[in-house]
Order: sequence, then C-alpha cells, then structure tokens
Amino acid sequence: MGFGKRQLKILERARQAGSARIGDLAVELGVSLETIRRDIRPLVEAGDLLKAHGFVSLARQDAEAPFERRMRENLAAKQAIARHVAAGIEDGDSVMMDTGTTTSVLARELRGKSGLTVVTNSSDVARTLATVNGNRVYMAGGELHGDNGGAFGRSAIEFIASFRVRHVIISISAVDPVGGLMDYQLAEADFARTAIRCGETSSVITDHTKFDRRALVRVAGFSEIDRIVTDAPPSDAISARLRDAGTTLEIAPALPL
Repeated sequence: MGFGKRQLKILERARQAGSARIGDLAVELGVSLETIRRDIRPLVEAGDLLKAHGFVSLARQDAEAPFERRMRENLAAKQAIARHVAAGIEDGDSVMMDTGTTTSVLARELRGKSGLTVVTNSSDVARTLATVNGNRVYMAGGELHGDNGGAFGRSAIEFIASFRVRHVIISISAVDPVGGLMDYQLAEADFARTAIRCGETSSVITDHTKFDRRALVRVAGFSEIDRIVTDAPPSDAISARLRDAGTTLEIAPALPL
C-alpha cells in the first residue's frame, strides 16, 4: 500500500523514537488532530503502527532498541564528526555531553584520551568513559528514559548546573533557519539549554540530515553556541544565519575508506 508524504513522515518519526505522541505529530506536521488521526488510521490498519493512549508506536520491531538503530544511521558521518571534535580535546580536559547517538559515538572516540573529567546525563557515555585511563565521570540523576538511557528532569538539570567545564558538546534533533536549534522532546531541550551555559566553549554536533528540519521545542538560537560541527555544508539559509550570529561552522573531513 502506498502512503502519502505525511504518513511516511509519521512512520519515520516512529522509527526514530520508537513511539510518538499524536499531538506532537500534529504540531510538527502543521495539521489538526483530526487530520493526523486520519493519516494514522490506514497505518494502523496496515499493521505498521500500533495506537494507544494518545501515542503511536511501531508494530514491527526487532530485538534491536531504537537508540541502537539510530546509532547505525549515518554512522560514517557521525564517526567523522567525532574524530574531528575529539582532536580538539586534550588529556585532562573537562567535557559535558548530553544524550544522543552522535555524542555516544564521540564518547567512543574519546577512549583514546586520558584523565578526562566527564559530566553527562547519558548512561551510555558514562559507561563508555568511566573507569578507563584515569577518567572521572559524573552522571546526572533523574528520570531515566528507557530508549536512550538518559537521565532528565529537574534533578538532572540542577546537578549539571553546578559544573563549569571547558567543553560542552550537545547533539540536536533539528536545525531550522528560523527556529534555530530544536528538539522533539521538552525534557531533552531543557537539559541541552542548561548545558550550553556550563562551558567555556559550546559545540553542537550533528550530521547533515538534521539541517532544515523543524521540531517541537526550541533549544537555543545560533548566537547562543560557539560552533556547529557537521559532515556536510548546510543550506544557504542556515549558513547565512550562522554568519550573522558569529557562530563557527566546521565541516569534519570524511574518514578514509
């Protein structure tokens, strides 16, 4: 069965996160709740989605968790970004990272460093860098999200707010020329917004697929971060906004084949 553009976006969103709130989908796609429910109905009837309590989720999932699947998406780009960013982090530096597939890839690249002080809300980042090479890892507490293993909420935000680190590095779900840096989840946006204020330098790392996307929650404007590191140039509209904001754009070299 062929589906329309909105329905394909609904499926993509469900694949990215494992599930999605119907109200959030309506806002994200700029349609009414009645319209989004009409779009969802054939997806449920075809067996692609399950619908319950205001959410939709994938009906056909294998044993691999959504976060693990997202880790493998555009992996070469994420690895190139991670290697470029890691080259600017020295032994003994202090680093704050949020939860995200690109920051998880960066954590693996940082295993070659020693004596790092790492502050994070990501259980994956914490596991990757703790107890190796003399690192000290501080893990924020709070409500744990089952998909990505990240801690969120007031206690996580209050915890990181007490730190001042050399590098803050956050991931992002969408980069919009008008909206700026955006995320689909309020809790993740709140955490990232606080983290940006905790560093001597702040970097957003994201592969090019996040450009010219619009999400539900605004994290920050371009002028609030020092640089964006990505794998391919963004659109002219985003490039112009970055120049106007004085934000550095760095394109990570592709990894050798």
